[in-house]
Order: sequence, then structure tokens, then C-alpha cells
Amino acid sequence: MATERTYIMLKPDCVKRKLMGKVINRIEEKGYTISNIKMMNLDEKILREHYAHIADRPFFPEIVEYMTSGPVVGMIVEGENVVKGMRILMGATKFEEATAGTIRGDFAMSTAENIVHGSDSPENGEIEIKRFFGENA
Repeated sequence: MATERTYIMLKPDCVKRKLMGKVINRIEEKGYTISNIKMMNLDEKILREHYAHIADRPFFPEIVEYMTSGPVVGMIVEGENVVKGMRILMGATKFEEATAGTIRGDFAMSTAENIVHGSDSPENGEIEIKRFFGENA
């Protein structure tokens, strides 16, 4: 299987709780390569684009408040079958469904603040990489 890329973002709660190193270590221990990484502050404009599928929902302002509450760490992660592998490593989005041993199962304290985002397909990974790292990433 060919190497693929995905976009992974460590959310504000991960940064605030000083869990970045632990999460990055898990990614690297799995055998994936972090080919680009940067810390950034997000604004509502990019969040509306990133979360376009839920931007009209009543809870969206809470997402904006949370995602702009501090810096995030964006990463391009590469490896064989990396999208599926990272989805398994991250665990279920709903923290109460995330099993022990996964990033969310071990570190998330709520579904709203669940430590990490990862692209759900190779195609969306490329879209999100361009969104957060630019066209030439």
C-alpha cells in the first residue's frame, strides 16, 4: 500500500493540559512520520470552513469559543494506511465511547473537548492539509 497523508490537530485542551508530547509520542511510536507541524491560533473564518457541515447548528458558537480559546497544533502525518490507523489511535469522538489505550480514551474529559482532530478520509486529509498548511504543502 502506498504512503498517504492526513491532517491531525491537537486541540486547545491538549495544549493547555500539556499533553502535546504524549500525543505526538503515540503517533511516532505507531510508526507514522510527522512531516510538518506548526502551532497556530484559529479564527472564526477558518473554523466556519473547517466545520462547514455543522456551522448552522445551535452549538456551533460553543465550538468557535472552544477552538479559539488557545493555540492548536496542526500536523501533516504520513504513513501506510495512516487515515484509518490514526482514527483507531485517536479513539471514538464521543469520549465516553473511546476505549482505554486510545488518545481520547486516556486523555479526553468530554466530547466537546476531546484532545485531537483527524481527517476522516484521504481526500479530506488533503483538503484539510491545504486549508491549514497552504496549497504547496
